[in-house]
Amino acid sequence: MDPNEYNRTLLSSQLNLTNESLSKLNSVIRTHHRITLSEKSNWCKSLMIQPIKAPETIVWSFVRDFSQPQKYKHFIKTCQLTSGDGITVGSIRDLVVISGLPASMSKERLEVLDDENQVLSFRVLGGDHRLKDYQSVTSVNALSDREGRALTLVVESYVVEVPEGNTAEDTRSLADTIVRLNLQNLAEVSVSAAGAAATAKFSSSSSGEQSQDPKPSH
Repeated sequence: MDPNEYNRTLLSSQLNLTNESLSKLNSVIRTHHRITLSEKSNWCKSLMIQPIKAPETIVWSFVRDFSQPQKYKHFIKTCQLTSGDGITVGSIRDLVVISGLPASMSKERLEVLDDENQVLSFRVLGGDHRLKDYQSVTSVNALSDREGRALTLVVESYVVEVPEGNTAEDTRSLADTIVRLNLQNLAEVSVSAAGAAATAKFSSSSSGEQSQDPKPSH
């Protein structure tokens, strides 16, 4: 999907978003995901949206963790910070990719970490893969549907240079596949974490109520 021309009607029908939520999403995309390509013709871009039935705080806790992307990006085997603390812009990480993929490592720089707006951006500096000068922006957004139910929408957009000898379609297909699988994994781990948190809260509440029960008199 083009970050500058996403389909509002499709989102409204599929996700049943309120007009207020659609307006908020539109603002987020215009503010954080509008991409202007280089004057060169060998660039491509895309945008993907993933609904997640988990609190935004939990989803954001995974997305913002620049030092441990393998928590939900399952193509990554290990991550090591080589510069910075993983929170400060300019931090750099070296990733080792799982075997079986047409790459073994990637070096990436943190460009944006905005806790207030829940936006993270990174840029690929190098690696033995085809996604040269790849830059991604991910935002986590708390919205609601027409039934009043809370819904977290993750928006991820990217721009990438098309490698010599490849087409824009092939490059976009590769990047889209990776992003799509990462977002699906993000949804799974977030829902699982939300379930675990709810169970722990219920267990803690039940234990507290039992401890407050008066002892039976003899």
